[in-house]
Amino acid sequence: MSYEKVKQVKKTIIGTKQAVKAMKNGLVKEVYIALDVEERIIELARLTAQENNVLIHYVESKIDLGKACGLRIGASVVAITV
Repeated sequence: MSYEKVKQVKKTIIGTKQAVKAMKNGLVKEVYIALDVEERIIELARLTAQENNVLIHYVESKIDLGKACGLRIGASVVAITV
């Protein structure tokens, strides 16, 4: 999966807890989840996305996902807001 969409978007929410909260509040249209993260860390984000009919994209690397957001560290979950 390309990280280009994450790079181009202006409004993102970075982090599992923040993304889950935003999804519960109906503020998210898509979520990107890194596959190189422990399941226990991303499980709640995945389940919340499914419950709220949020489109899920899986990406290979949390480091590359973080870079796509302009971070120097990895990002396990990134949400794109409505």
